[in-house]
Amino acid sequence: MLSSRTLGERIGADAYLKAECFQRTGSFKPRGALFAVASLSAEQRAHGIVTMSAGNAAAAISYAASAVGVRVTVAMPESAPRMKVDATQGYGGQVRFAADMTGVRALVATIQEETGAYFLHPYDDDAMITGHGSLGLEILDDLPDADVIVVGIGGGGLISGVAVAAAAKKKGIRIVGVEPEGAAAMRAALDAGRPVPLDTLRTIADGLAAPVAGTRGLEIVRRLVEDVVVIPDTVIVEGMRFLAERAKLVTEPAGAAAVGALLAGRVRVRAGERVVAIVSGGNVDRARFAELIAG
Repeated sequence: MLSSRTLGERIGADAYLKAECFQRTGSFKPRGALFAVASLSAEQRAHGIVTMSAGNAAAAISYAASAVGVRVTVAMPESAPRMKVDATQGYGGQVRFAADMTGVRALVATIQEETGAYFLHPYDDDAMITGHGSLGLEILDDLPDADVIVVGIGGGGLISGVAVAAAAKKKGIRIVGVEPEGAAAMRAALDAGRPVPLDTLRTIADGLAAPVAGTRGLEIVRRLVEDVVVIPDTVIVEGMRFLAERAKLVTEPAGAAAVGALLAGRVRVRAGERVVAIVSGGNVDRARFAELIAG
């Protein structure tokens, strides 16, 4: 946990950064992946795991499975960043590609038919959500009087775990989610009252580009999350620039969404509150990073 005086001055509150970009594999994802893999039965492990991801969950699940000798196949979109593909393979995952993120679920079904592998959903899974809850507990261990936690949303696994854990530990804490305009699956689900598959995903934040919100996540967000705000990619880039210049943190676009939303005033903050922005993750190609922050 890092404090940020400059961010605090910009938003009129005490600001903190939970730097999950320093986690193993570069994002919060191993929290849920390790717990989920540890929770599998011997039979499920024997048949191997199949999952789907644009990158961060793929690497984390591959990392967790390799620790216990379980085979992993990952369905990834062809647009997945090369460094995330390489990281997944480096942790022992076998990668198969779909044309885009909206087609990965069908590829998962094909792989299951071919191999009998257990489908470990990257975010709509009870064990994954439970493991991610450790992040909420850590925040309140470090900052027991935190008032607001701001969380980037892809499919909803992280915000669900954080919300359940934080709400159980501190009554009245406010949780706010942030999504990119081009992949606002949770906002669409909240507005429709059910998960709505997105036809297209258009955002620089591949780590937040889930094709549909999780059913578990939607139910938890309805109960425990104050709001889900939607921001353009330009705001995400401003978050990246701020983190690089003022906090000396290199983040991928998904990792900067929470900070970007705060800087842009999209998250309602009261004067003097203690606000925590989750910064996850840090997996970005250096050329792409330079291109984005250069403007």
